[in-house]
Amino acid sequence: MKTQKNLGIWMDHSTANLIDLNSNKHSQILSEFTFDTKEEALSKSENGMHNKRQQMQEAYYKNIADAILKFENVLLFGPTNAKTELHNYLNTDLHFKNIKIEVKSADKMTDNQQEAFVKKHFEQ
Repeated sequence: MKTQKNLGIWMDHSTANLIDLNSNKHSQILSEFTFDTKEEALSKSENGMHNKRQQMQEAYYKNIADAILKFENVLLFGPTNAKTELHNYLNTDLHFKNIKIEVKSADKMTDNQQEAFVKKHFEQ
């Protein structure tokens, strides 16, 4: 029986923890939109800050999307609506039509709790 390629991603708007149980690899993708970037953009104009945030958020989601392409099943979970925003972003791209993507709410978690959450989800 072929092993499914499963990926869990705990995420908020600044960090995405990628949990690949098959390879026991964990990696992290960080958003470039930091507090300092926000302050710098706000000092120029609020509209500029929103544009900057949108551009950097899109780049952040694209980095995560590139990692997802190698998998068959993906679980997006975390405490903010970033997981839903990413899910909506992925739904607009046909590259992801054959990848089963699920979204679940979860609180802040330690790395071990995140891994256990992903294991439990894919054992069902």
